[in-house]
Amino acid sequence: MTQFKAFELGVEVNGAAVLSVVEGMGTYEKMALRILSNHGIDNPKKEEWYLQQAWLDAFKDIADHVGPATLKIIGEKIPDTAIWPPVVKNVAEALASIDVAYHMNHRGGEIGHYHFEKSGMKSGRMICDNPYPCEFDFGIIRATTIKFAPPDATPSVRHDGSRPCRRKGANSCTYIVFW
Repeated sequence: MTQFKAFELGVEVNGAAVLSVVEGMGTYEKMALRILSNHGIDNPKKEEWYLQQAWLDAFKDIADHVGPATLKIIGEKIPDTAIWPPVVKNVAEALASIDVAYHMNHRGGEIGHYHFEKSGMKSGRMICDNPYPCEFDFGIIRATTIKFAPPDATPSVRHDGSRPCRRKGANSCTYIVFW
């Protein structure tokens, strides 16, 4: 499986998550809204649902015309814009809750997963098998780690280059996380 291609065509994504595109593009809000509109997402609202493939098509446009770094910034907005589980106390719980939040913000078919495995007292590994671009997932993982890290922590996230990558046609990407 590759990035930007929904696993099933009927899958929908919640407007709260879709609005991360607008938040992530900051002063380029009009451009974000135009890109979303070009893919059938007009004037997104938190309480509405939109086709995941349309959102993924907008991501592809952003990657191609604005740059993949913008996808990372959009991903960093997800913990603040998307629907999220209410009780999270630490980084490990927060990273494990990404999959719960992911499923809370999607409906209508297979969407994949975010699998978190703790590997040490302050480290873990996140395996993302979903249709989203690498940079977007990196942003989600990084922002979640920073948001829930203790004040004395130095959070770090890196894409594990020794593992398969969706950018290269694989089914998943793996990220190493420290806090």
